[in-house]
Amino acid sequence: MTAIAIKLNSIIKLTDNQFYQLCRENPDVKFERNADGELLIMSPTGGETGNCNFEISVDFGIWNRRTQLGICFDSSTCFKLPNGANRSPDVAWIRKDRWDALTPAEKEKFPPIAPDFVLELMSPSDSLRETQAKMREYIDNGVKLGWLINPQMRQVEIYRLGKPVEVLASPRELSGEDVLLGFILNLQILWR
Repeated sequence: MTAIAIKLNSIIKLTDNQFYQLCRENPDVKFERNADGELLIMSPTGGETGNCNFEISVDFGIWNRRTQLGICFDSSTCFKLPNGANRSPDVAWIRKDRWDALTPAEKEKFPPIAPDFVLELMSPSDSLRETQAKMREYIDNGVKLGWLINPQMRQVEIYRLGKPVEVLASPRELSGEDVLLGFILNLQILWR
C-alpha cells in the first residue's frame, strides 16, 4: 500500500495526543506518521493479502498462547518509535517483560516502544522501496528481527539488528531464531 504523505508541519505540528485523537475520530482511515511528522494515509488491503495476513497472525497467536513469552499485535496497532514515527506493522511482537514495563496509559494509546519483532506482508499495491525503508526504520529504532514477505516475488527479506539484510527466494519456512524462541512460520500458505 503506497502511502499518501501529507505535510502539515508548516501549518500545524501534531502532538502525540492530537495524532492519537485524529486516529480515534477517523477509525475508518489507517494513519501512520513518519519521523518528519508527515501524516501518512494507508490504503486498505485486498482480499488475498488480508487472508494471508490473517493466516500468519493465527500462527503467531497460537505460538504465543502456548509459550506465553510475549504479546502479539495485529496491523491496527500503532507504535510510537524512538525516532518519533508512529508505525503499524502487519504483525508485531514484544517480550512480556518489556510490555509489562509500560504504564497502563502507555499501553492504552500508541505504545512508546519498538517491538522486538515486526512483519510486513506486501500487497500488490505496495512499493518495495518504501516498505524496505520502513523495515530499516524499524531496525534503526531497536527492532531485533523483521521479516518483509513479498508473495508476488516469492521472496523474504530478513532484517536483524546489527546485521546485513538476508534475502531468501521461496523459503518453505522461517525461524523465529533467538527472538521468537521455537516459532516456525510455514510459508506454504503464501506461495499458492
